[in-house]
Amino acid sequence: MAKIGIFYGTETGRTQLVARYIAKTLGDAAAAPSDIGQATLATFLAYDALILGSPTHGGGQLPAPGVAACPRSWQAFLPQLEGADLSGKVAAIFGVGDQKTYPGAFVDSIAVIQEALLARGARIVGRWPTSGYEFSASKSVDGKHFLGLALDQSNQPGLTGQRVQSWLAQIRPVLLP
Repeated sequence: MAKIGIFYGTETGRTQLVARYIAKTLGDAAAAPSDIGQATLATFLAYDALILGSPTHGGGQLPAPGVAACPRSWQAFLPQLEGADLSGKVAAIFGVGDQKTYPGAFVDSIAVIQEALLARGARIVGRWPTSGYEFSASKSVDGKHFLGLALDQSNQPGLTGQRVQSWLAQIRPVLLP
């Protein structure tokens, strides 16, 4: 099994595309990206290093499962972690959002996923600077950094490749010591 597990949820397919790009960039160091809506808890827990991605829905929540536009959901998966011990696991989180349409909840999903993982003992890495973005609020901001990689595929798609490459250079040594 590869050392890094990559799991994503998606609404429009943008988060899945980013997850695939990350996996391709990491090569043999990472497993093929897995749709969190189809992942089992056992598969998720099999990895000591994780890269997790999610869009943020509307007012800042994780997308809900079962909606035609959102069949894949972290909202359905996170409750399965109840009682799980994630100590010894390290995770990096990326969020895909739209800073112009939803400036008051930009990439809030990063914070929601982080909170669930931290409560179960995981270590989170991969903070990302807030400079270069235009939004009014985000639960995923701590000081001058996002809690993970923030991507805007709607308004800044041309920056995604560079941002992902820089973020991976930062987190790879921690995920693959």
